[in-house]
Amino acid sequence: MSSGLAIAVYAVLLVPAAILVWRRPVFALYAWIVGLAAHNAVMAALYGAGIRGGALTALQAWKELLLGVALARVAREVLRTRRLAFRTHVADVFAVVFAAVVCVYAVLPQDWLGGTADRSAIGLALKHDLVPVGAYFLGRSVILRREELVRLVWTVVGTAAAVAVVGLLDDFFVPISWWRKSAVVAYFHKHLGYDYHGTGGLPENFVFNNGGDTHGFYRRLVSTFLGPLASAYMFVVALLLGAAFLRRPRILVPLSALILAGLLFTFSRSSLLALSAGLIVLAFVMRRWWPLAAAIATLAVSVAWVHVFPHVAPTGKWTQQDLVQQRNHARAQPGASGSAGSIDEPSIHSHWISLREGVRTVVHHPQGYGLGNAGQTASRTGTPVKAGESNYTEIGAETGLFGALLWIAWGLTLFAGLVTISLQTRWWAAAGVAAAFGAALVLAVQTDVIGDPWMAYCLWAFAGIALRPLPILRE
Repeated sequence: MSSGLAIAVYAVLLVPAAILVWRRPVFALYAWIVGLAAHNAVMAALYGAGIRGGALTALQAWKELLLGVALARVAREVLRTRRLAFRTHVADVFAVVFAAVVCVYAVLPQDWLGGTADRSAIGLALKHDLVPVGAYFLGRSVILRREELVRLVWTVVGTAAAVAVVGLLDDFFVPISWWRKSAVVAYFHKHLGYDYHGTGGLPENFVFNNGGDTHGFYRRLVSTFLGPLASAYMFVVALLLGAAFLRRPRILVPLSALILAGLLFTFSRSSLLALSAGLIVLAFVMRRWWPLAAAIATLAVSVAWVHVFPHVAPTGKWTQQDLVQQRNHARAQPGASGSAGSIDEPSIHSHWISLREGVRTVVHHPQGYGLGNAGQTASRTGTPVKAGESNYTEIGAETGLFGALLWIAWGLTLFAGLVTISLQTRWWAAAGVAAAFGAALVLAVQTDVIGDPWMAYCLWAFAGIALRPLPILRE
C-alpha cells in the first residue's frame, strides 16, 4: 500500500470523525474507547503493508487530532458563553498548575538541569504529560444525559470483551513463531524506537520466562494492544465500571467473565491487586458487602493463579538466539528466580529496583532533569533514563519534586472528589469511575499508567465526567 493512498483513506475517515467530534465532543470518547484498543495492531499492520516514517506518524496522530478538535469546541463555547461548563473543583486547579509546570520544563534549557533530551524526546514527553490533562478537562466540559453514560459503559465493556476474545484465541491458536516473523517486531524497533530483547525481538513481557533454558516460556495475552499490561489495564477498568453499572446481568455477567479470563491470561499480578483495591473502593462508596467479598476472592485467585497459570498457559520454545540472550541475562543476575511468587523473579525485582532508584533520583535531584529524561520517552529516544516505570518517579525526574507533588495532589484530590460525590449521590457512574481511578493510582506506583494511551485518554476523561455535584445533567 502506498503512503499517499493510506493518507487519502485516513483523511476520508478522519474528516467526518472530526466534524462529528466538533458537533458533539463526547464522540471523541467513543472513538478512543474502540480505536485505542485496536491502535497498535492496526499501526503494526500498516507498517507491514509498507507505510513508514512520517506517513505512519501522521496516521498515529488521529487520537491527538480528535482531542484537539474537541478541546477547540469546548474553548469556543467558553468564549461564546463566557463561563465554564463546570463548577471549579480543587482538582481543576492542581491540573492547571501541573500542566503549566510541564510547559515551563519543556522550554527550560536542558543543560541548566543536567538533562540530555533532544527536541524529539521533549515533544514526546510533553504529549505524554499533557494528554491526561486535556482528556480530563474534556470530560469536565461535556454535559451528558444518563443514557449517554450507559452507552459509554456498554462500549467499554463490549470492547474489552472483544479484546479478551481476540487475545485468548491468539494465545491458544496462533504460534509464537508467527509473531516473531510479523511486522510487530520491526514496528516496535524501527518506527517506535524501542530496544526490546524478548523472544525473536518481541517485547520482553510478551511471554513469561519460567526460569530455565529447556523449559521454554509461557504465553501471555497481548491481543490487539500488543502488550499484556495495556490489555490488563483496560480489563480492570471495564470490570470495575461493569460492577458499578449492574444492568442487564444476562449480558453483563458473560461479558465480564470473558474480560476476567482475559485479565488472568495477561498474567499481570499488579493488575489483579489493583482490581482488588478498586473493588474495596467500590464496596466503600456503594455501602455494599459483595464488592468486598469480590476483592477478597480476587486476592485469593491472584495467589492461586501464580501456581495454576503454568499448568494452563500456552507454552513456547526459545530460539537459539533467545537462549544466548537468556544465558547472558542469567549470568548478569545470578540470583534471579523463575517463580512468579518470588521477590527475586526478574519482573518483580526490576519493578522494585526501578521504584527505589527513581525515588532516590527525585530526592537527590529535586529540581528535575527536564522533559524527556525518564521512562518510555527516554528509552525510545536513546536518552539516559533517569527514572522509569512509576508515574510518580518519572514525573519527578522530569519536572522535579514540585512537579511530582503536583501530580500526586491532582490524583489524590480527584480521587477524593470522586469518592465524595459517590457517597453524596449514590451515583453508579461516580462509584465505578472512583474505583477504576483508585486502581489506576495503585498501578501508577510501579508502572507508567498514562504511558498507555487508552488509560490516559479514556479513564481521565471518565474521571472528568464523573466529577460533578449532580448525577443527572442536561445534554
